[in-house]
Amino acid sequence: MFAFVKKPQSAALAFLIAGAVWFVVGALYGMVSAIHLVAPEFFSNIPFLVFGRERPIHVNTMLYGFTGTMLTGCGLYYLPALLRTRLYSEPLGWLSFLFWNLTVASGPLGFSFAYTQGREYNEYIWIADISLMLAVVLLIYNLVMTIVQRTEQQLYVSVWYFVAAFLWTAGNYPISNVVWHPSTGAMPGLIDSIFLWFWGHNLPGLLITPLATGAAYFVIPRITRTPLNSHTLSLAGFWFLVALYTHIGGHHVLQSPIPNWLKTVSVVDSIAMVVPVSIVVLNLWLTARQEGQRVWGDPAGRLVMGGIVWYLITCIQGPLQSLPYLQRVTHFNNWTVGHAHIAMLGFGGYIALGAMWHILPLVSGREIYSQRLVNLQFGLITFGLTAFFLVLTTAGLIQGSAWHNGETVYRVLPEIAPFMISRAASGIFILGGSLIGLYNLYLTLRQGRELQPVELLRAEEAS
Repeated sequence: MFAFVKKPQSAALAFLIAGAVWFVVGALYGMVSAIHLVAPEFFSNIPFLVFGRERPIHVNTMLYGFTGTMLTGCGLYYLPALLRTRLYSEPLGWLSFLFWNLTVASGPLGFSFAYTQGREYNEYIWIADISLMLAVVLLIYNLVMTIVQRTEQQLYVSVWYFVAAFLWTAGNYPISNVVWHPSTGAMPGLIDSIFLWFWGHNLPGLLITPLATGAAYFVIPRITRTPLNSHTLSLAGFWFLVALYTHIGGHHVLQSPIPNWLKTVSVVDSIAMVVPVSIVVLNLWLTARQEGQRVWGDPAGRLVMGGIVWYLITCIQGPLQSLPYLQRVTHFNNWTVGHAHIAMLGFGGYIALGAMWHILPLVSGREIYSQRLVNLQFGLITFGLTAFFLVLTTAGLIQGSAWHNGETVYRVLPEIAPFMISRAASGIFILGGSLIGLYNLYLTLRQGRELQPVELLRAEEAS
């Protein structure tokens, strides 16, 4: 057993497999939650299957369990590959895997029985917070020591993004989760909303975004077989991200009496996020120029580039909806739910899946069992997510417009009932995509053609 733990790239493979499993778990909880919005009496009187407990399980499992775990597995492969060395310590990688997944598992096991801190995106109980922080600290040490022993002098931008994601998390997570108050995990009074949304927005912005961006910068040039359009431009995008994103969580609570200066900074920086997003999108698109057939013809490349398209849509919609005037209609309704799904499943999830399918043969030594199943997964998730986004955006506009014109909440409910049915139907396709992906991963590891050493060497040299 210990020999397997020390096997090169085994920790990366473990993270990839766990990410695929958590995708299915998170999608299942999302599906049941969607059904409850249509038929609240479905599985009634079962305490651990009420909507208020299912929803945080779904959200946290998809964010930390699926997207975060899978992208971490990708990075544990590509960082050493880019540095032309081995991961400093595979056992430390496995220890990180253990602590990280204990935290993720505490969601379904704890939230189901009301063990939660009850703060959106910060629901994990204190001991789970500590477990996650241990995983992050171990990852940082492992990655830094890998950089120290590298043989490649240049630090490619993917290395910057991957290491920074955990450095930022090490600083942001304990502050927002108020770990110095173990009993509550919260600050008293209104100030807690500021602490809450400090991580509530830095979770997607300074953990998932750098993990996904780093993976995209690794995969796209490999598939197109062209150099990155501009390394300097990629580093400019990196520094713009950290300079602007840290402050924008306040735009979630513009309607509350937080300081006006914080509201202003949040809105201004939200609008300014157009800059780093444009840099990433244009840099990758210019890298792939005249190579569209290779990108869109490769199942993994199609997923990654699809994620970049969702990133562009997300970051057009996001800055606009941070404006106080527009928030009068778009806030506190299904518009925001639709936006969150294209950000985390569309951007982060697509790139996680694409990078996983690209990297899996390199860490497992086996060819993907079925590229057709990868294509089918892409098609199912794309159809489901697109319908999901359109349905929830429309429902949100109906809700927001009615409320803005003085209509009561309960009188709007019959109007959005058909949209909740469509939402649940769309979720079937996303759940189906997660199941097909896990099935394909299992068959790849069990029945995929073993790659010859020459094939593996050639693939790794392409890094």
